Amino acid sequence: MANINISCIAIIGKQNNPLFIKNFNPSHADLKYHYIAHTSCDIMEERAAMKTQDMYLGVLFSMEDLSVYGYMTNTKIKFITVLTVPDVIIKDTDMKNIFRRIHAAYVNHASNPFYEIDSEKMIKSKKFEQEIEAIGRGRALEGGNRNSLPATAP
Repeated sequence: MANINISCIAIIGKQNNPLFIKNFNPSHADLKYHYIAHTSCDIMEERAAMKTQDMYLGVLFSMEDLSVYGYMTNTKIKFITVLTVPDVIIKDTDMKNIFRRIHAAYVNHASNPFYEIDSEKMIKSKKFEQEIEAIGRGRALEGGNRNSLPATAP
């Protein structure tokens, strides 16, 4: 996998309300990423209307030194990843894998019987934040990626 420098991971709810925003880039203010996430919502809904099956929406837009990628679930939860523009080309397969990990972390969190799916409250969970932190920093959680299928014996 290419060396992907993630600046921010945002999760936006069905009503375009922020559920979780994690800033990995201390040189940019959190407010900047709230703005980017908010402006991405309309673009994501337009792109999702044109696509039929793929939840990965690709590059939404670029601004300054940042590229914004999007992914929307079939339940209209939006995942936004902001990357610092790298010197290398980012492959769609690498970005799809990152979004699959974010989606799996969200599904694990939403599977908690005490989590209100349609709540407009920000996600406050140490475990969820640790999983997003691991994705954003480009490392797997202890014990490997528990969201992947086990290898089968030959």
